[in-house]
Amino acid sequence: MTPEQRDPAVPTATYRLQLQPGFPFGAAADAVPYVASLGVSHLHLSPVLEAVPGSPHGYDVVDHARVREELGGEEGLRELARTAREHGLGLVVDIVPNHMAMSPRHNRALWEVLREGPASPYARWFDIDWEAQGGQVLLPVLGGPFGEEAGRLEADGDVLRYYDHAFPLREGTAGLPLPRLLDAQWYRPVWWRLARTELNYRRFFSISELIGVRVEDPEVFDATHGKILELLREGVIDGLRVDHPDGLADPDGYLRRLHEATGGRWTVVEKILSDGEPLPPSWPVAGTTGYDALRHVDGLFTDPAGFGELLGRYRRFAAPQTDRGGDWDATVRRAAYKVLTHELATEVDRLTRVTSRLCAASPEPALRDRAPWALRTALQELLVRLEVYRPYSSVDAAGVVTEEAADGARLAFAVPEEAGAVDVVRDLVLGRYGDGPEYVEFRTRFAQTASALRAKSVEDTAFYRYVPLLSATEVGGNPGDPAVSPERFHAYCARVQRDWPSTGTVVSTHDTKRSADVRAALHVLTECPERWADVLAEVTRGGGGGAPDAQLAWAAWQTVFGLGPAQDAEERVRGALLKHVREAGLYTSWTEQEPPYEEAVERFVAEGPCGVPGERVAAFRASLEPHIRANAWGAALVHLTMPGVPDVYQGTEHEYRALVDPDNRRAVRFGGDGSGKEAVTRAALRLRARRPAAFGDTASYAPLTAEGPAAGHCLAFARSGEVLTAVTRLSLRLAEAGGWRGTRLALPAGRWADVLEPVREFGGHAPLEELFERSPVALLERIPD
Repeated sequence: MTPEQRDPAVPTATYRLQLQPGFPFGAAADAVPYVASLGVSHLHLSPVLEAVPGSPHGYDVVDHARVREELGGEEGLRELARTAREHGLGLVVDIVPNHMAMSPRHNRALWEVLREGPASPYARWFDIDWEAQGGQVLLPVLGGPFGEEAGRLEADGDVLRYYDHAFPLREGTAGLPLPRLLDAQWYRPVWWRLARTELNYRRFFSISELIGVRVEDPEVFDATHGKILELLREGVIDGLRVDHPDGLADPDGYLRRLHEATGGRWTVVEKILSDGEPLPPSWPVAGTTGYDALRHVDGLFTDPAGFGELLGRYRRFAAPQTDRGGDWDATVRRAAYKVLTHELATEVDRLTRVTSRLCAASPEPALRDRAPWALRTALQELLVRLEVYRPYSSVDAAGVVTEEAADGARLAFAVPEEAGAVDVVRDLVLGRYGDGPEYVEFRTRFAQTASALRAKSVEDTAFYRYVPLLSATEVGGNPGDPAVSPERFHAYCARVQRDWPSTGTVVSTHDTKRSADVRAALHVLTECPERWADVLAEVTRGGGGGAPDAQLAWAAWQTVFGLGPAQDAEERVRGALLKHVREAGLYTSWTEQEPPYEEAVERFVAEGPCGVPGERVAAFRASLEPHIRANAWGAALVHLTMPGVPDVYQGTEHEYRALVDPDNRRAVRFGGDGSGKEAVTRAALRLRARRPAAFGDTASYAPLTAEGPAAGHCLAFARSGEVLTAVTRLSLRLAEAGGWRGTRLALPAGRWADVLEPVREFGGHAPLEELFERSPVALLERIPD
């Protein structure tokens, strides 16, 4: 495809590159010819603006006005764009509006705020509560209590230093003795452990190194988007991926302003939709980045009955407490309580203060005489019962903070009259008392706290506690009910084609906890739960390496099964499992590490899953390889041909087995390997490029149903009557039942050629034995009359 033939408005497919100092713009340019040969229309770049030096990801932005020098600077980005254009590719760039790095010596705007305080012209940039902590910004950087660390703080001219940290001194304070000097600043360095309860700035989730940015302010929006908008206007980049819009004060308003500023360029948002939750229809975006698609694709290859059996086996093997990994909903609820009272305690404090102040000053009689403790309790009880990330101003909040949730929240109160605080809080969320500034602030803080809570309690805690099937604990997933029937999948695709035809779709990303090919292997366990339990009994009968607890053992054996044979397997599995147990927070955590337990985890990895007992699991996995391949290829083809714009994560056109970050952000080699998965990927992407109308905004999606005893094992659909996808699902169950046994797929009218092997043609009712004779998947193209 030549540049003249390419329509830059909407990508046909994107290819995600993870930029970092070891893989800068120049390296990305070197990969362009190969990436272009796959058939995508755009490169999808991780953040390109100036970040903390050495950052491996770029989400810790320090300067929105400059392209990152470590990647090659602005000229490097422009040269990459020119190279991409020469090969018919555009650029889509990831932007980070919600937060910046809390690194004053690199973040000039923050440096000025710490030096000049709320009078700084940059003070409006950051979400700081200047009324708290005596008007000083708490900086949780000290390695211990102040009394132990004070001697390591040193004034050096107009700068205060603490190891590698540097902070500006307020004008006229440089010569003061240390205690008075610190009291005179607009900030206060404190022990890092105080971040949990004392911070007075909004963070990204509970990460104190990232400070919230107030892009709801038009001047802040302009200042933080100027360079990106310039690159858009000048044709260097073509589209945007918006990171974490749920953290923003006003996602609706932000996206409207962004849409106007970009002239309506193709934009997708990293919005995690809970099962059944729609994207706000008023958002002027193409759609999400695609985690909702991931959930539906994965669910196709998960056996519902087998998952139920696997869950039972897990409960017998690991014997988890109901709310500590035994039941999904109970596990989420307990994790949410823990997050609210620990990691997000400072956010809850601020929300409680906002609520108490509003009630005390309100002319509404119903809001008066509400004790802060009662309001806090009501807030917590409602927050833990939310089943989506947050309410939005453009969506009826009554469907988010439901009456059912309120009923449950009232049970936390012994005195019915005090339970009225629940109704007060709910009515405030629903906007029933007005839209004055104080009411808007309350709703904003509630929504921001809700989104952080959902992310921390579900993705970063419950996913690591409830582990019957690790492939179900994925971003956007529903581990309590992971299977998706073909009918449900078809209904989802029909909605996407109707409402969001240019939305993004993914199956692997830089944030997935396991790559699609690892999950493809794990899905097979739902087809053989009894055999998996037998294997575990065998490897643990002789000690199996001595797991420190049974839940970890179950997760660890699934981890090595999913990863399979791999270079540096022990190091990678050890890293993933240490992260697993710290995120779970049952026996150790990031902030309260238990060395004896973690050492036991490391020994277990070496002696069990990555030792001699692990060979039995490896042999079991090898026996299931055809079925793993069927899942991997099936997921890839469905992803690349379903409604939406598919994003191919770097390296995943081949077999790509990666665990949680940073394992999934390792450098990859660009080049063909001749594998079957690569052939399927190339065929689908080139077909999309050759026939964009068959997949675009005006395309159609039509489910196809097989006929015969094994009909449920075939998932098939047609796009615009021109392209046909058919894949094998639950292939192990299929084989055990005797194969296709005469099952046929009725093809739409006309003759159809196999895109992978054009000499093969089909028409009428295609026998599935024949259609899937050479591969577990089939991609057909209608032959012109």
